[in-house]
Amino acid sequence: MEVISMVVNDEFGVMQRIMGEFTRRKINVDTIVVGKCEIPGKSRVVLSVSDRKEAEWAADSLQRLHDIIQVEIVDDTRQESYALVANTAGKARLIGSIDEVEKMVQATKPDKYIRAVNAI
Repeated sequence: MEVISMVVNDEFGVMQRIMGEFTRRKINVDTIVVGKCEIPGKSRVVLSVSDRKEAEWAADSLQRLHDIIQVEIVDDTRQESYALVANTAGKARLIGSIDEVEKMVQATKPDKYIRAVNAI
């Protein structure tokens, strides 16, 4: 899994323009997390895709958008995965590396879950 981190203008329509680049290139986004960041008036968008070449194409294309301040493909040491899982026994939060969380989700076989990736 490849993780792309962006600092973007916190404005209406930015996410639509970002996702338009993925649509044009027919790249599926596995996870996406968006939130305010350390720079006033900016947000951080972190998303993951399954293929390195697709991540490189996307990062190159995204750098051309005027709303994007910074784009980078994040190495494994700066990534974290998390999941919220639920089954008949209750719910649990899982945090760890991408591989660790994926293994925990597979091992617990939850009735429902959502998994995301974040990076800094």
